[in-house]
Amino acid sequence: MNVRLLYFARLREAFGMQAEDVALPEEVRDVGALSQWLRTRGGAWAAELGPGRAYRVAVDQQMAGETTRLHEGAEVAVFPPVTGG
Repeated sequence: MNVRLLYFARLREAFGMQAEDVALPEEVRDVGALSQWLRTRGGAWAAELGPGRAYRVAVDQQMAGETTRLHEGAEVAVFPPVTGG
């Protein structure tokens, strides 16, 4: 399955990119599995998406949870929580 990943704010800086197109392994079918797969890249990926780190995910511009299913051509945004002030 091919998806487009978008990164925002501190995650864009940490990963050194704002977007990428990826071909996901067969076993990556939902947001939770995607996060786990991204952590296997190590370094900033493991640190920023690891336990205790705050980030949100949207699929096709809709907020998503760990069990949200992915689909061919999905646009997946990963971003830190927004705070007001």
